[in-house]
Amino acid sequence: MNAEIITIGDEILIGQIVDTNSQWIGQELNKIGVSVYQISSIQDEEQHILNALKEAESRADIVIITGGLGPTKDDITKKTIATYFKDEKIVEYPEVVDNIKYLFKKVNHPFNEIQRYQAQLPSKAILLMNRLGTAPGMWFYENNTVFVSLPGVPYEMKGLMKYDVLPKLQSTFKLPFIIHRTIMTVGRGETIIAERISDWEDNLPNFIKLAYLPSFGSVRLRLSAKGNDEKLLVQEMEKQVTELYTLIPEIIVGDDNETSLEKEVGKLLKKYGKTVATAESLTGGKIASTIVAVSGASSYFMGGFVTYSAALKQQLLDVSKETINQFTVVSKEVASAMAKGCLEKLQTDYAIAVTGNAGPTTDHNDKNVGLVYIAIATKDGVEVHEFNFGQPREKVINRTVTKSLELLQATILK
Repeated sequence: MNAEIITIGDEILIGQIVDTNSQWIGQELNKIGVSVYQISSIQDEEQHILNALKEAESRADIVIITGGLGPTKDDITKKTIATYFKDEKIVEYPEVVDNIKYLFKKVNHPFNEIQRYQAQLPSKAILLMNRLGTAPGMWFYENNTVFVSLPGVPYEMKGLMKYDVLPKLQSTFKLPFIIHRTIMTVGRGETIIAERISDWEDNLPNFIKLAYLPSFGSVRLRLSAKGNDEKLLVQEMEKQVTELYTLIPEIIVGDDNETSLEKEVGKLLKKYGKTVATAESLTGGKIASTIVAVSGASSYFMGGFVTYSAALKQQLLDVSKETINQFTVVSKEVASAMAKGCLEKLQTDYAIAVTGNAGPTTDHNDKNVGLVYIAIATKDGVEVHEFNFGQPREKVINRTVTKSLELLQATILK
């Protein structure tokens, strides 16, 4: 079955808030075997909503609508849906009124008669009781299409989806199985990977699809299988993933929808009982923040230095003034000295140090924008790697973070 998600609200269209609802709903629908066909964000305007509902009905089995269910005049979703279904009869639900009064009493807020409007639903609607807020959800089944209207507040929407909408969809329809496997790779672009696995990709079963999901310095390979025989899907998926590992083993860092390079590095450090520290210039602490974003990082990450200026490189990391004057702060010599200083100061097994020009201008040196030096220090010495990550600034910084972790992983595995 195909679903369409419609988010209603001018605040989304002008960028005042980010539409995280659609992302979450899409993930949850996919888990129960419903494919999302389209996602749309539209204005709080009656004709626009009516047009969107009509178009969605023409191409989807399930239409999920979020937003516009509040008691104020700018929330017109409920009234517009009633118009769409030519449903002029309104039903008031006493249990919704009681729920609103209960919620208001908990926060010492007096019940206002304007709130009674939220308990009034079109007669064709099936009530979806909102346990976490005042606006109930609505379920309609018209013209062989399910329409579900939910509040836009994320935690309220999620509660209704988990306890009402998803179970009701599963009990109402016979749904297929959809399973995914996501393989995380680093160090190669999608074009090079596609060339290496071309024959394998051409011979995938027709019920398995491959998607390339590139980001800075890494590519996720997502395999999606859909069908009615779950056992067959799982077996064939395992077979294909095993074959993929034999084709590109040196660039695969993990096999999990939730994996990441920083998690895989953390696993290695824990496995071998090792520690790491960072000394950052152009990345401004982003390598450290990426590492500590992983739960349990305190067992292997000891700390870091953000030495953006030449003076701090000297003061905190013991990089000599002579080295900086002779080679400039953007040099392999300074990167090496930063890594050594970090390793010695924090007494770790590994140290990452980075320096470079992120742009858009160079900082009192003759080095090109995009030039980056990454040093990995151990008690046995320092290896410095030179890269040119081009432009713009964001790309240079993010690729530096990814490449630093990739180099650290390779060093640990040695």
